[in-house]
Amino acid sequence: MGLNNGTEVTEFVLLGFAGQHGSWQVLFLAFLVIYVATLVGNTGMVLLIRTNPSLHTPMYFFLQHLAFVDLCYSSAITPKTLENLVGTKKSISFVGCIVQLLVYGIFITSDTFILMSMAVDRYVAICKPLRYPVIMSQRFCIQLLVGSYIMGFLNASVNAGLTFSLSFCKSNIINHFFCDIPPILALSCSPIDFNILVLSAFVGFNLTVSVLVVVFSYMYILAAILRMPSAAGRRKAFSTCASHLTAVTIFYGTLSYMYVFHGTNRSQEQEKVASVFYGIVIPMLNPLIYSLRNRDVMGAIKHLGNKCS
Repeated sequence: MGLNNGTEVTEFVLLGFAGQHGSWQVLFLAFLVIYVATLVGNTGMVLLIRTNPSLHTPMYFFLQHLAFVDLCYSSAITPKTLENLVGTKKSISFVGCIVQLLVYGIFITSDTFILMSMAVDRYVAICKPLRYPVIMSQRFCIQLLVGSYIMGFLNASVNAGLTFSLSFCKSNIINHFFCDIPPILALSCSPIDFNILVLSAFVGFNLTVSVLVVVFSYMYILAAILRMPSAAGRRKAFSTCASHLTAVTIFYGTLSYMYVFHGTNRSQEQEKVASVFYGIVIPMLNPLIYSLRNRDVMGAIKHLGNKCS
C-alpha cells in the first residue's frame, strides 16, 4: 500500500514468497519440520556438551555457543514466518520489525566470528599441539567469544539504527518473509546511499576478516597434515576438521551470495531462497554436521543412550 509523506508507519506487511497462497500448506509443513529439528538438534547439542565432561574442551565450548546462536537467529525469523503463512494478516509491527532485525543481526554476525574462532582452535590444535592448553586457555576462549558477541551487537545496532531512522513513504510492504535491511531500504523515501555504504562496510569487514582467518588457518593446517609421517595421523587430523570445514563452506558461501554478490541480475525470489537457506536451513544442518561426522559427539550420544537404557 502507498503512503503519504505525512503518514507514520506503525506496521509493515511481509509479502512472503511468490505463489505461497497456492502452496502455503507445503511451505508451512516444511518450515515447521525444519524448525522443530533446529530446536531439538541445537538444544540437544547444548545440553550434551554441558552435561558430558569429555566434551569440556575449547572446541566444544565454541560449538555449544554456535548451537545457541543458530537457535537464536532461526527463532528470530521462523516463528513469525510460520504465523504469516497461516494468518490472513501478514504483518509485523514497526517495533517488532526492529526487534526481529536486531536479534537476527546480532546472532548471525556472532555466528560468523564463532566459526572463525573455531578455525583458530583447530589451527592451534594441529599446528601447535604442545602449546594448545596454554594458548587456548579458558580466558582466551572467553575473550574470543565475547568479541564475537560484541561484533554482532555492534553490527546489528548500527545498521538497524540507521535503517529505522529513515522516512518510509513509498509503501509499508516488505518484499521478503522477514525484516531484512535491503528490502526495508527499498521502501525509504530518504537518501539511502550512506546506509548502503555502512552496511557494505560492516558486511565486507566481517566476511573479509573471518574468511581470511579461516583460509589462512586451514592453509597452515593442510601443510601440517601433509607433513605428518603416518596415514592414520593424517586421517585423524582431517576428521577433526571435516565438520567445521563443511559448516564454514556452507555458511560463508550462502552469506557471500546474499550480501557480497548482491546485484540486479538476481531476482528478489532468488534472494529469498538464499535467505531461507542460511536463515532457516543452516541452523538445522549444523547439529547434524557436527554429530554425524564427529566421533566425540557420537560417542557422547551413545554413552548417554547406554545410561538411559
